[in-house]
Amino acid sequence: MVGITSYGAYIPKYRLGRDVIAKAWGPRFISGERSVANHDEDSLTMGVEAALNCLKGIDPKSVDGLIFASTTSPYLEKQASTLIATAVDLTAEIFTADQLSSIRAGTAALKSAIDAVKSGSAQNILVTAADTRRGEPGSDSEQLFGDGAAAVMVGSTAVAASIEGVYSISEEFMDAWRKQDDAFLQKGDAAFVQAYGCARITKNCVEGILKKYEMKISDISQFVLSAADGRSYTRVVKSLNLPAGSFMEDPLLTSVGDTGTAAPLMLLAAALEKAKPGERILLCSYGAGNSDAFIFQVTPEVERLRERPGVAGYLASKKPLTSYEKFLKFQGALPEDPLKPYSSWALLWKEKKQNLQLYGTRCIKCGTFAYPRRRVCQKCNAKDDYQDARLPRTGKVYTYAKDHLYPSLDPPTVMVVVDMDGGGRFYGQLTDNDPAQVKIGMPVEMTFRRFHQGDGFYNYFWKLRPTE
Repeated sequence: MVGITSYGAYIPKYRLGRDVIAKAWGPRFISGERSVANHDEDSLTMGVEAALNCLKGIDPKSVDGLIFASTTSPYLEKQASTLIATAVDLTAEIFTADQLSSIRAGTAALKSAIDAVKSGSAQNILVTAADTRRGEPGSDSEQLFGDGAAAVMVGSTAVAASIEGVYSISEEFMDAWRKQDDAFLQKGDAAFVQAYGCARITKNCVEGILKKYEMKISDISQFVLSAADGRSYTRVVKSLNLPAGSFMEDPLLTSVGDTGTAAPLMLLAAALEKAKPGERILLCSYGAGNSDAFIFQVTPEVERLRERPGVAGYLASKKPLTSYEKFLKFQGALPEDPLKPYSSWALLWKEKKQNLQLYGTRCIKCGTFAYPRRRVCQKCNAKDDYQDARLPRTGKVYTYAKDHLYPSLDPPTVMVVVDMDGGGRFYGQLTDNDPAQVKIGMPVEMTFRRFHQGDGFYNYFWKLRPTE
């Protein structure tokens, strides 16, 4: 049996009401709010978050490969999937790949993972998808887009949703595109795109997979359909004549926005959070004339996946972003501070075990844990007598300071010293926080973030964020 063995999601903490955007450009706005990545987040860091949630209870060393899907990878030429695999502590002896250039890339990656496991070339493949697309200021896209990530593990043991069928349609169709020199997405005529793009092709894909596997609409418990906007989604649902209760009333478009490549996998995760054993789920994605459809059957194994934040948890945990100017800063639309921190690609490679994978040292002689890594034990002075040990990911603030002078897109910069649960101490920046609410003893957790750009490349490291 091959299928999904685990799932995870991530939605940034900040939410921007679409009326806030409208105040800057005019009275017209779409109802609801959109998720906004913090200034130190991008598609890569969000992909790490979703992957870590998906890996809860799973040994990272058991994963054979990782595929990352995005239209907004931080690099045009460099694999983001390899850095994600390193940050979540997968082994080096795995297959990694990036699926780019289409919002359908998330389900394309899922299909590749299913094929790999079915063929026997891999036992477990982690698929993670994330996007932080930018809409032109004042456009509908600026309001419709949302930032987020999702991940699924595809395997052949402990399957929570077995794959029963796969079907695809690929048709050349210009509805949305972005050339290499374009900063923002371009779109064709909205009415034409809605009628002849998403609605038509998604309908054909859903009907096609049902016909291929000799099923009827009544055989499906839940239809999970992704769409760029509410009108397109309504068109699809009406054209298929789906019965009430068999589809989502709002596929996260009002509360999160269109998360691009992550959208179908995020919606699938949301469906699995509520699914019952024996139910069938039909997932269908769409992107520029291309559509993928999957039929899954939920198994009793889905019950073991309930204890995780999930989509519902992230929807409930949010912080309002009330400033449109700050939103533009977070998106990199305004000039940045001229400060250019030092970076070294050689040092990055040399210290990746410590800085990316969070490995410290534990003294074999006395058991003392140290982070950063130490050759000489700070307690018993034993030299080079240690073993690798990972820094715990949760802890409590021991002390803190607020830096009002360091140039930041979201001042002040809060620096914390944290006593980590299970041993060790970590000094770093606090993110996703209200500086006025920081206090000693506050519970925090590690989060992978972008620090700065130096020497022509991006520097990633771990920060801390409040858990309450």
